[in-house]
Amino acid sequence: MDRSCSRTRHWVCEAVKIIEADANRSADTHLLRFPLPPDWGIDLYLKDESTHPTGSLKHRLARSLFLYSICNGWVAGGTPVIEASSGSTAVSEAYFARLLGLPFIAVMPRSTSEEKVALIEREGGRCHFVDSPSAIYDESRRLASELGGHFMDQFTHAERATDWRGNNNIAESIFDQMKLEASPEPDWVVVGAGTGGTSATIGRYIHYRKLNTRLAVVDPEHSVFFDAWNNSDPSLIGARGSRIEGIGRPRVEPSFVGQVIDRMIKVPDAASIATIRFVETLLGRRVGGSTGTNLWGAFQIISEMRLSRTRGSVVTLLCDGGERYAHTYYDDAWVTGQGMDLTPFLGKLQDFHSTGKW
Repeated sequence: MDRSCSRTRHWVCEAVKIIEADANRSADTHLLRFPLPPDWGIDLYLKDESTHPTGSLKHRLARSLFLYSICNGWVAGGTPVIEASSGSTAVSEAYFARLLGLPFIAVMPRSTSEEKVALIEREGGRCHFVDSPSAIYDESRRLASELGGHFMDQFTHAERATDWRGNNNIAESIFDQMKLEASPEPDWVVVGAGTGGTSATIGRYIHYRKLNTRLAVVDPEHSVFFDAWNNSDPSLIGARGSRIEGIGRPRVEPSFVGQVIDRMIKVPDAASIATIRFVETLLGRRVGGSTGTNLWGAFQIISEMRLSRTRGSVVTLLCDGGERYAHTYYDDAWVTGQGMDLTPFLGKLQDFHSTGKW
């Protein structure tokens, strides 16, 4: 082995050690009980991914993507890392790039919340904006080629970078934390899809562990996942990107594995935002829009369980905190400017929490 190979191997070993040390310093995320009337006989749990060092579910993905890229030999010392991201993945990848001393560029739509842009820049990353959400892929490849860097490509590699059999992935963590609950094997797990990596990991794990739990994926407006899954047509292309950051895509991403999904639920954007406004007082905190999408789907499933007199449990994800969306989802002027009326959805949520009916 020549000196250059020896230096590369040493960097790889050190980089993996740094990433593993970061994971070792981080406790697992909490599984919170959502307040529902006890006489319903149904427990709803929120896996709180906002407690990761970078504040979102995407911390797990970024860690896996860096390990995958390093161990594949795609990233070495000094390699510029480029990612196509609407925000949270870029925040988490910027964090890991900083740990490893690597330059990081996030290619993102101009509509990304300014709070997320500030978080990326605070981690030492650089933001590169495009006007069309669909342009993030080609622009990321162009930058990687121009700079001699690596395009991380979360949308392709998310489902394969995580060990879905276990190794403390999010699925294993959920089911381990449920072991002492009244209904330890959830009837449903409800998640959104951005890359499709989380739903693929959870769906595969359910099958691998021979569980009876079913997987529901919620999909916001302007995303093609629902129609593509419903019509078995992965070639669908949408005209615009999702307003619910972190989930929904204008195309079916390579990491989306529809075969492991039992059900999909389409959720209006106004419903997602109404939900985060509604649950703020119940949770005592603000949460992000994708959590609202998750909860809207979970509430619908719980109402159906009540109708069929099914007792049990449902688990969904608290993806990130609402502080990242102060100038969008929690801003009345922004909501009005988007042409959204939250009133009918807030009424539906109030009726559900009072009666259990949908």
